[in-house]
Amino acid sequence: MDMRTLTQTWRGITLENRFHRIAVALLLITNLLTLLALVRADRTVVLVPPILEGQVNVARDSASREVKESWAVYVAELLGNVGAGSADFIQSALEPLLAPPLRREVIDVIGEQVEAIKRERVSMHFSPNALHHDAQSDTFFVTGMQVSAGPASKPVRQQRTFEVRVAFRHYRPVITHLDVYPGSPRSQSQP
Repeated sequence: MDMRTLTQTWRGITLENRFHRIAVALLLITNLLTLLALVRADRTVVLVPPILEGQVNVARDSASREVKESWAVYVAELLGNVGAGSADFIQSALEPLLAPPLRREVIDVIGEQVEAIKRERVSMHFSPNALHHDAQSDTFFVTGMQVSAGPASKPVRQQRTFEVRVAFRHYRPVITHLDVYPGSPRSQSQP
């Protein structure tokens, strides 16, 4: 029996019809499952910024370690390099990055320090030289040398550590913890 004879018979036509109905139903189900998975999927954006060596991932509420690392260094350099002319800019640049529970406290402290910097015309320069990550708390410790100088004083050099915890919410970095202190990092697992 050849194919032509099979499709011309009533039995062959009904068999082929049933097969197509089942195939269409299965295709419809797989399309619905694919649509459901697409709607529920958390989008991941892959970036290769110029300051990083390779690919990094930023999802809606998370990011790869390299991204958090670069944001921690950015915040440390932003806060560590302050002068009378740049103090207001630094305060306005940092404010949108802070988590709401942290924002008021940090902005108040920065506001006081900005006034003191303007009044005394002090400038501070920070050069990071070490970065440590505490995996337990997902905290980054940016350590370096900070030089503070005023118009009538000798420069003061001291080691300073910026303790930063970065989270991501709606694809944006949010600083959830920020502490600055002299000396080495105070982490659970020392480098």
